Amino acid sequence: MSDNPFSDPNTPIDPEARLKRLTFRAWRRGFKEADLIMGRFADTKLYSLSAEEVDEFERLLDAPDTEVYGWICGTIETPPNYEGPVLDALKAFDFEALADQGDGPSS
Repeated sequence: MSDNPFSDPNTPIDPEARLKRLTFRAWRRGFKEADLIMGRFADTKLYSLSAEEVDEFERLLDAPDTEVYGWICGTIETPPNYEGPVLDALKAFDFEALADQGDGPSS
């Protein structure tokens, strides 16, 4: 058995560490457009989300990049199990207004 607590998916994670991990993942989606939308959203909105909304954001991070990007842009129909307030917020999010903050993580 490993002594690494992160190797067990049932090990509880500190909420602050979880948010940092999700922000890191949001900035490293796989292609630049998704990085900019998801990363800037995480930088500006993630810490104000409810626990349920953070769970929803994490489910979106677990979905394929091109699909999530298509759902946000409206080029692909969103499956019902991914619809929710966080995806709605991502669709309405003006990530271009934050362009002066750069193209990478703020931390």
